[in-house]
Amino acid sequence: MTALKLATKKMIAEKKDGIGWITFNNPDRRNAIGFAMREAILEIIEDFENDPAVRVIVMQGAGDKAFVSGSDISEFAERRSTPEQREVYDALSAKVNEAFANIQKPLIAMIRGFCMGAGVGTALHADIRIAAEGSQFGVPAAKLGLGYAYRNMKKIIDLVGPAKTKEILFTARRFTAEEALAMGLINQLVPANELEEATHELASTIAANAPLTIHATKVIVAESAKNEADRDIAYCDELVENCMNSEDYKEGRTAFMEKRTPQFKGQ
Repeated sequence: MTALKLATKKMIAEKKDGIGWITFNNPDRRNAIGFAMREAILEIIEDFENDPAVRVIVMQGAGDKAFVSGSDISEFAERRSTPEQREVYDALSAKVNEAFANIQKPLIAMIRGFCMGAGVGTALHADIRIAAEGSQFGVPAAKLGLGYAYRNMKKIIDLVGPAKTKEILFTARRFTAEEALAMGLINQLVPANELEEATHELASTIAANAPLTIHATKVIVAESAKNEADRDIAYCDELVENCMNSEDYKEGRTAFMEKRTPQFKGQ
């Protein structure tokens, strides 16, 4: 296990066996995300993206109470009490959202406990969400008088549809993990004591597969969600062609014929 040295202890970044682990380490505040944590997230994402040994990224919350409960409101008086401070804070938040959106590698959210507000927004950055039984989800914006940004709401709409999105936002209530699974907000629901094992198995399975194929899939799915006029089909075709011309494709065919596990290199 290799750990990154970060300026804050409230974020942990570790790498092992092709998996990069991002841990929101603020359990006293149910892993609410603060300013320094956001700065560290940018550093972690850049490192993981540029490390070819990292095939898959998993994010999780420290402890067993929460994935992420939202933004750290205790910082708002210090960080967001003036227009100038809000501008700085919001600019950093936008950078973090953009960094998550631009991750080229598979991203998994391992969710245990509360996943509320900005926690839901963070989980929605993931390609796959796996949650423990007993987890709770919600967007309490309507109880706080907050506006919920188009970009964040669009992600919920794309997952669960307009009607369920309205129910989530209109009621601002907490939804059970079973409800989240039924509406498509999460991919998998497992017993709490099996969450880590199930997530590690999922991440390891993906990490063992061909990186170029995984990347092409992620890009093409993202392009398909865009308006037809904005889709870069030529780039999608290029990525598929790269797969077909790769050493990994040769390795996959050879391994299949030799009845062995392929050793992909992303080349």
